[in-house]
Amino acid sequence: MVTLRPPEGGEFSAYLALPAGGRGPGLVVFQEIFGVNANMRAVCDWFAARGFLAICPDLFWRIEPDVELDPERDFERALEMMGRLDPSKAIDDAAVAMEFLRTHPACTGRVGAIGYCLGGRLAYLFAARHKPDAAVGYYGVGIERALDEAKNIACPLMLHIAGLDKYCPPAARDQIIKALPNATIHVYPNSDHAFARKSGPHYDPAAAELADLRTIEFFLRTLIVKPHSLEAIWAEHIEHEFSTRSTENTLATMVEDAYVNHIPVLTGGVGKAQLREFYSKHFIPQIPPDTTLTPISRTIGDEQIVDEMIFRFTHTIRMDWMLPGVEPTGRRVEVPLVAIVRLRGDKLAHEHIYWDQASVLAQLGLLDRDTLPVAGIETARKAENPAYSSSSAMRWGSFGTITG
Repeated sequence: MVTLRPPEGGEFSAYLALPAGGRGPGLVVFQEIFGVNANMRAVCDWFAARGFLAICPDLFWRIEPDVELDPERDFERALEMMGRLDPSKAIDDAAVAMEFLRTHPACTGRVGAIGYCLGGRLAYLFAARHKPDAAVGYYGVGIERALDEAKNIACPLMLHIAGLDKYCPPAARDQIIKALPNATIHVYPNSDHAFARKSGPHYDPAAAELADLRTIEFFLRTLIVKPHSLEAIWAEHIEHEFSTRSTENTLATMVEDAYVNHIPVLTGGVGKAQLREFYSKHFIPQIPPDTTLTPISRTIGDEQIVDEMIFRFTHTIRMDWMLPGVEPTGRRVEVPLVAIVRLRGDKLAHEHIYWDQASVLAQLGLLDRDTLPVAGIETARKAENPAYSSSSAMRWGSFGTITG
């Protein structure tokens, strides 16, 4: 169990199941009317075993925290709890859980939503109001009464509807199908409400297995970005920075709250307003015209790329992003540079850029290599050619004792 805190104050618990592979897409699991009970925890565990980071927040916490109800013994009480629930606040609480997942080290950054019964309707509303990357609803109750929100759904949506469900009769089902032409809707004609709950009287193993397989395929297709896509997105971003030199096209490759951090000198920005200022005034216009980037290595993860390259330029113009306050020296610089780039969906979320600032300053004549243990252009030579002699670059023992 983990503790979550909404912006307006208070706190509530949530059950968190870690992905079997150590890292994967996130899923916000919306509970049935029985709270975060053993069944909902088992659902989270099932998804975690298949590579998802699953969280089920306690949406009844404002009524009675940590309540766990039995579907057979506590049905009337569960109905009473559902009647007292404020759906809007419950959805906002789920948004807190989604942001928790997005920043969790075991999450790739993409997060879907899935719900059952009451949770099926909440997952639908969540898709309309809080923009998860995908959403699935199992036998949602009352979706037909909220179809005016369908126009706000931009993410992929899948609904599983039980053909014998008295809570979603044929007229309601037809309304839902007609109002959601872009959604993937599956009807299970011989199944009843809660057909996927293993402990329930209406459990239908064949229908449940089919629905679950469809759900897994749907989430794998919508929540996992293939490595070649990451490379294409990053390549487009670099092209707009260094070739087309377009601030707006560069920003179009980034999420709204993206940030860039040039670690050695703390330049960059957080959010598109700061990045627009940074790119338009301090970065793109201040890239020397003879700049080149030579790749050395690339490592690709689920949602992250690490690029190692040689950055070459002649210091003929001001470069506030790299050399703030330093006037052009006219000198040539070659330095290894590493970019750690995280993506969220199909856009960049952040860039951490590293280089050896001492090597840059030494090549510009701003650091005395004869008295300090720093290297100049040799760092680029060594990065490109591991056989390059280290002893020729470092003057062992020639610095004496350095005090500070």
